[in-house]
This record gives sequence, structure tokens and C-alpha cells, in this order.
Amino acid sequence: MKSMLWVVLMMSCGATFISSLFPLYGEHYKLSSLEITILFAVYAVVLLPTLLIVGARGSAWGLKKVLRFSIWTSMASTLLFLWNDNVWMIYAARVLEGIAYGAFTGTASAFLIKQTSKEKISTAIKLSGVTINVGFGLGPAISGLIIQYLRIEPLRLPYWFLLAMLASSLLVLEMLPKHEDAAAQKPAKTKLSLGIPADIRSHFWSIIGLPIFTVFTLGGIVFSLIPSFVKNVIHTSNLSVSGLLILVLLGGGALMQFFPWPRDPVVRMRMGILCLAVGSWVIVLSGQYASLVMLWAGIFVQAIGAGWTFQVSLRFASQLPKPDERPRVISAFYLCAYAGFIVPPVGVGVLTQFFNLNMSLILLNLFAVLLVIYVLVYSVRFHRYYAKATVQ
Repeated sequence: MKSMLWVVLMMSCGATFISSLFPLYGEHYKLSSLEITILFAVYAVVLLPTLLIVGARGSAWGLKKVLRFSIWTSMASTLLFLWNDNVWMIYAARVLEGIAYGAFTGTASAFLIKQTSKEKISTAIKLSGVTINVGFGLGPAISGLIIQYLRIEPLRLPYWFLLAMLASSLLVLEMLPKHEDAAAQKPAKTKLSLGIPADIRSHFWSIIGLPIFTVFTLGGIVFSLIPSFVKNVIHTSNLSVSGLLILVLLGGGALMQFFPWPRDPVVRMRMGILCLAVGSWVIVLSGQYASLVMLWAGIFVQAIGAGWTFQVSLRFASQLPKPDERPRVISAFYLCAYAGFIVPPVGVGVLTQFFNLNMSLILLNLFAVLLVIYVLVYSVRFHRYYAKATVQ
């Protein structure tokens, strides 16, 4: 289990590694806020169909083969970033990274489950979620520290570090056994679908899919716009600040998953999604007052919300379906998550053509509030269902 978690950690770092470099690419290639946002979102646009296809057919192709392909593709993306001398190359690199992580996400979960004994599967799924969050936070923190304090080829040097990290994940993967099913030897004829069982479909969309969509919507804004927000609104020139903010958001959220209170998962979900909303509004207010302290406070509160909401929604995604349905439901969980990276961030990029960045964030937060209210209302019905289901 530990070896596979290392692979997950390194690939998750690679998925968000570019975040701290967005302002540098903006200056170097004279990109507008919309172009920077599209650079962020194109990753998720290709990730979603890749996740859907590989989630349905990955087992038939061979889980370890798919994971190997994912890492090699991520390394190819890194090399394209490393050698880029034209703006199209960084967009192409983002497309490759989206394919790589889209193929990796659902497959890694299924492969990790096969590496784990039955009595430890729930622990493995929980640790996988924590590892992904930590990796997402570490990626921009590492790149931000490199470009701020080493100051050697800032658009090149960070990617040498990332290449070494990805190479280590490939080496560890090759040391793991395959654990393939007999179905891996047969041609893939699986129908492409989200694979959500009819008996939990309503609960999935309302208490799993929508909350994780909200987490990644607000998190996506942090990833794509906080580097520019820190520089242009908060007015700090320290390039490591945005990376450390993202680390606090995701790494702090991961650590909060180990905080034992509240124990009831539905109550934990309610508190988590409320913290998400409160934290996001504090971030907006930090722009109004150009306050770095408020920005840190907002990120911290949002981290608590993101950690708890991610944890509980992933728990429900693994707990509600039958064991043989679990991998496909978890893939659908990640599909909903990464959908949060697309329309809202691009929407903010469009809004910045008409409003300033802070007003654009206010409009997005109003949208998020509506989602939060719906989840809170639906949780009353779900709490009754969940209480009966866990007693049986």
C-alpha cells in the first residue's frame, strides 16, 4: 500500500505543479486573465473524457499498463514544459498532463484496492484521498519555493525536479506486482457510462457529486487565479506565497481529515461545506481590503471545509455502492470533482473581461452559495437514509 501511495503522491504533485508558474507564463507570453484561466482549464477538459474512457476499460487494458502509460505521458508533458519556446507548447503540455492524470486517477484507485487486503480497503481509500490532497498542495509549493529562492531559469529549473519525482514514481510502480484480473486478457467491450447504481443515484448526485464539485470549483479558483490574485490584488512580489497558500489549502485539508470531531459523517459534511463557503468569502474580502492576513485566514478555513467535504464524500462513494460497483462509483466521484475545474474557472476568466478579478470572484461565490444551500437541505433527507443503511 505504501509504495502505491508514493506513486499517487508524485503524480498528484505533477498535476498541480504549474500553478505557481502561471504569473510567470502570463508575463513571458503576455497572456490575459482569460488565457491563463483557459491554460488551467484545458487540463480538466481533456482529463474528464480520459477518466470516463479509462474508468470503463482500464481493467481490460491492464491496470499496471495504464498506470505506466500515465507516468510516461506526464513525463512527456514535463519535457514539453521544459523545452517550451512558444505559447502553444505550454497548452499542449497541459493537454498531455490532463490525459496523464485522467488515465491515472480511477486506475490508481482500482490498483490500490487490489494491492490491499479486504479488511484494510476503507483505510486505503481514506489514505489515497489524503495523499491526493497533500500531493496537490505540495506541487505548487515546491515549484513556488524553487522559482522564488533559486532564481535560476525559473521556467525551466522546476521541471527538472518534477522529472526526478515522476521517475521515482515509475521506478516504484515497476516494483509492484500486477494483480490483474482474468478480464484483462479479454477485449474491452465495456459500455462507457458513469456506472452509478440506480438505487443510490439521487444520493450520489446530491451528497457526493455536488459537494465534491463545489470543493474543486472553489479549489480550482485558488489554483488558477490565486497566483495572479496575490500579485495584483494583495500586491506581494514573493512568488512562493501562492504555492504555500495552495499547500495550506490542500495539505491542511488533508491533515484535518484526521481530526476526530465531529464523528457523524453527515454532520461533518455539513460543517465542511459551510467552512468552504465561509472561507471563500473571507478570501474575497481579503481582496477588498488588500489583506494578506485575511487571505491566509480564508485559505485556512476553506482548507478545513475542503478536507472534511472531500473525506466524507469519498467515504460515501466507497460505502454506499456494493463492493463490485465501488471502483466505477469512485471514478464517477473524481469525474464530478474535476468537472468543477472547468466551467466555473473559465466563467471567471470570461467575467474578468467585464469586471475586475475581485467582482468576478464575488459572482462565483454567489453561485457556490446556492450549491451549498442545496446540499445542506438535501442532507436532512440523506441523514435519515444513511442512519437506516448503516444500522442494517
